[in-house]
Amino acid sequence: MGEPSLLPVFGKLGAKGPRAVAIESVPPAGIAPRLREALAAHGGMVLKLSVVAWTVSVLGMVFFMLQG
Repeated sequence: MGEPSLLPVFGKLGAKGPRAVAIESVPPAGIAPRLREALAAHGGMVLKLSVVAWTVSVLGMVFFMLQG
């Protein structure tokens, strides 16, 4: 007896080809979508403000360490 083929045989085991499935999009709930929309609308300004806040905090820490 020969060895069985390693190739899948779709007709024997009841396996079927791919089917098209329709997926409805559900509107996301919570604060994350609103934050994402706000960031998309004002992304450049948020980036500039975060860099300014980071710079001020670093300079503040250096100032208080030198006063220490």
